[in-house]
Amino acid sequence: MVTIRNERISDAGAREALLDAAYGDVRFTKPSHGLREGRLPAAGLSLVATGQGRVIGSVRLWHVRAGAHEALLLGPLAVDPACRNRGIGAALMQRAIRLARMRGHGSVLLVGDACYYGRFGFSAELTGGLSMAGQPDAARLLALELKPGALSGANGEIEAAGMPEIERVPQVVATRRSRAGMSRAA
Repeated sequence: MVTIRNERISDAGAREALLDAAYGDVRFTKPSHGLREGRLPAAGLSLVATGQGRVIGSVRLWHVRAGAHEALLLGPLAVDPACRNRGIGAALMQRAIRLARMRGHGSVLLVGDACYYGRFGFSAELTGGLSMAGQPDAARLLALELKPGALSGANGEIEAAGMPEIERVPQVVATRRSRAGMSRAA
């Protein structure tokens, strides 16, 4: 039985091993990797598929700016090579899209094969005015509007917009210090 759930901190090693198996080192050279590198994924939008007690699939979404528009960038989507063609990737996609919509996000972008992602509603129709540094094939830059008009008139460069990972630690420390100070004062 396959279960899809939110990613846990303890899943990080298994997720990275899965991405290595699915993509190898080439994943670090992809243009979309540059938008994710050093950033935290969007809150509540990192999912894993588990089966037989291990991570067998993963998908994450990241905050980006598409010109002047806020959007999410989906990827990478990965399924253990031994578990492919069982609908796990499709189930991860459907859950990720549903959660993004429920969280009020307006659109999702990705770089991928329109033949595969088209079944989830993604197309290049909304990305004609957008570009991504290092992405030479505009036909692979796809979008899905979760809210009608969310990408209306979008043009320009797609840029990273999520919280940098490095800011997370000082923020947690500051919060803990603040709480400790409040508890001493009380």
